[in-house]
Formats: sequence, C-alpha cells, structure tokens
Amino acid sequence: MSFTLALIGRPNVGKSTLFNRLVGRKLALVDDRPGVTRDLREGEARLGDLRFTVIDTAGLEDATDDSLEGRMRRLTERAIAMSDASLFLIDARAGVTPVEQELAGLLRKSGTEVILGANKAEGRAAEAGILDAYSLGLGEPLALSAEHGEGMAELAAVLRPLIEAAEAGADLPQTDVAVDDAPEDRPLQIAVVGRPNAGKSTLINRILGEDRLLTGPEAGITRDAISLTLDWDGIPVRIFDTAGMRKKARVQDKLERLSVSDGLRAVKFAEVVVVLLDADIPFEQQDLRIADLAEREGRAVVVAVNKWDLEPEKQAKLTGLKEAFERLLPQLRGAPLVTVSAKTGRGLDRLRAAVLKAHEVWNRRVPTAALNRWLGEMVEAHPPPAPGGRRIKLRYATQAKTRPPGFVVMCSHPDKVPESYVRYLVNGLREDFDMPGTPIRLTLRSQADKNPYKGRKKSTPSRLRKHLDRG
Repeated sequence: MSFTLALIGRPNVGKSTLFNRLVGRKLALVDDRPGVTRDLREGEARLGDLRFTVIDTAGLEDATDDSLEGRMRRLTERAIAMSDASLFLIDARAGVTPVEQELAGLLRKSGTEVILGANKAEGRAAEAGILDAYSLGLGEPLALSAEHGEGMAELAAVLRPLIEAAEAGADLPQTDVAVDDAPEDRPLQIAVVGRPNAGKSTLINRILGEDRLLTGPEAGITRDAISLTLDWDGIPVRIFDTAGMRKKARVQDKLERLSVSDGLRAVKFAEVVVVLLDADIPFEQQDLRIADLAEREGRAVVVAVNKWDLEPEKQAKLTGLKEAFERLLPQLRGAPLVTVSAKTGRGLDRLRAAVLKAHEVWNRRVPTAALNRWLGEMVEAHPPPAPGGRRIKLRYATQAKTRPPGFVVMCSHPDKVPESYVRYLVNGLREDFDMPGTPIRLTLRSQADKNPYKGRKKSTPSRLRKHLDRG
C-alpha cells in the first residue's frame, strides 16, 4: 500500500475509534478517558474500494520537554512527517480549543496534505463546533461520526484523488491480497512479552534500528499490542510489542486489564514468544506464569535476559540463571536462554539465531518409520506398567501435526497409562529428535475408537440371525 494516512488530534477526540472503523477490527484500545493511545499503531484500512495504510497516533498536547507527553508528541510529529496526508480530528461537540489552534499551525508548516475532520458530529449539539472548525484555516471540515460510521462516504471522496495520485507516482501493481494471505511471503510472527519495565519496547526499537516505539523510565508506558513488520537481517518478521503483565491481583484498572488481554491475544497470534526478563530480578513468579502461558498456548519460547550490560559478575550470574531455568521451568527444558542489552544492542545476533532455531524446531516433522523405531526402543528400555495385571501395549506412533509438534500413540488401555510414563515418552522425543524447548503434544489413543460397531447393542447379531432363519 503506497498511501499512508495519519490520524492526528488532541486526546479523546475519537482517533482510535475511527482507526478501528477504517481497519474493520477493534485493534486499538478505546476508553472514555483521554490519553489511552501512546504508541503509533498501523493498520490496513478499507474504505469502499480504497485501500491504504492508516496510523493511529497519541493525542497531541502542549508539551515539548522530555516528559511522557513530550515524547508522545515527538512520536506523533514523526508520524506526520512519514505520512502522505494527515486527518486532523477535532471534537465537534467541544469546539476548537487553543491547543488545536496551535496544532493546526504545526500541520500547516509540515507541508503534508491535511484533511480536517469534525468527529462526534451526530446531532444538533455538534453544529456550532463544525462551524467553529473553519477558524483553523484548514478548509472545509468533514462532519464525521467514527462511532456510528457517518461521513465515511465523504471521507472516501476526499481521499480518492490523493490515493490515486500516490499510486500513480509509485507505479506499483495493485492487488487485493494482503501479505498475510500469501503463505510464501508470510513473515515470522514474534511476540515480546514480560513484566512492566523489562525493556520490551527498547529491545524492539534496537532491532528496528530506530525509535519507533515510545520508551522511558516509567513502568507501563506501552498499552496496546503494537505490531511492526520489518526485515531482520534478511528474514521478514512481524514483531508484537505488548504491555507489561503484572500479577492478576494487582491489575485493578479497567484499561490495564484491556492492555493485558491485548497482549495475551498477541501471544496466541505469535509463532515464537520472546519472554524478556530483567537481569536484576529474573524468574519472578510473574515471569514463570508468562513463560508457562506461552508453553500452554503451544508457542515456541525463547527466554531473553535484558540489561546484561549492567551485570558485574556475568559468568556466575549466567550459571545461576541456567540452573534456575532448568529447575523452575522443566516444561521448557532445553529452550534457548540468551543474554541481551536492549540499550547497547549486544546479543541481538544471538537472539535472532535463537528465534530462528526455535521456529525451525516448532515446525519439525519426524518420519513415521523413524518414530516407530524410536517407540520400540523406548518400550524395550522401559516397558509401560501393567496396572491390575493388565498389560499395556504401545502399538505404533505417528505425527499428527506441527506448530507445535503433536504425536499420537495407538495403544491398549490409554486411560491406564500413568502421567509419568507420558513424560518419559515426551522427554525421549525431545532428546532423541532434537526438539529442545518446544511444546510437544502427545496423545494416547485406543484402536477400539476406530471400531464402527463400538457402542452398538449386542442384540443386533441375534436379530439378524432370526431374520435369516425366517428367510
């Protein structure tokens, strides 16, 4: 998509609501309080037959220092510079404020195309605000209602010549097929998760090579799960930055609950989950819960320990980390553990190699012949128990799926096989077929499940016999 539209305005004018309407999904968090959006969020917008990229930005405020608001403003100004056009939204019910007069001047100086939109324009209460919008000197305002979808046709009419001009200048073939719909071009999906202030946004900025995500010393800056597409040294990647996840008992605020649930959704969409720890306080209870969640969701897991540049006794610390990892997360035995510094960029090459290795293992398929030879050796080395004197026979095994690897073992009395023996088989798969760290699903199934007469009444043969006798 060669045309980019940035949604600009002060807090709580409805930018995220309009963003969700244009992309057709509730991607951006929406709440009644101002200042919910902090990072830049991109999406593929559809407006009738028009296709373009839309950027949701933080609310612009009168702050130019290094405060959180000032950093948010600089990020929004960057979005204006990288966009082909800006849609400047005001709240038609509130009218034009002095801050918006200043922002209008900023947009005029930017040199980009500016469209003026008066949002929340439904009803008579908005009429005065729409007239007041002319004072901004940005032309005729579009009366919009992002909540109810009003004014979308008028917005499309204004955008059409701009998009057509951008496409003609780009001279690129157009297609309705999204990147995610083309399997051969599908980027590797990575989610970066962890507790607040572990350095997730800083790490992603370092991988990108630019300050694309809002960072700072304050904990909990990131609220939305922001996805970014990039080329990571030759590998197409889509990486998700997620909000910090605190203990559930501490999450009382509605907005924080929405942020955490947005991050959990990112984990479900990801293929590889990078669990980022703080080197000063690694493997706290919440870190273990987050890693366990990724494993239960069936995702490949890489554990990264950040702020390694501040660690004075690196070798001793690394030995302790590996021991704690094996002891506290046995379900992820063998998963990569790498040390990084998001601030300096040290260790990013090791992190990339670990992510690619974890993804390759996650997609691994074992030939059926090799799997059954392995099963025979495992049974010979350690036969299954015989509960109540009933011998359990493991007949054969097959791999049913990948992503993560899933195996089915056909056997007699699967309900009698103890959990310890299942763990023995899973650990054997992990070790003998070089699948460290990845979640492995092993299902025991009885061949009796395939019997078409299972569950039928035993009287059926006798009725059939009587019928034959009468014949």
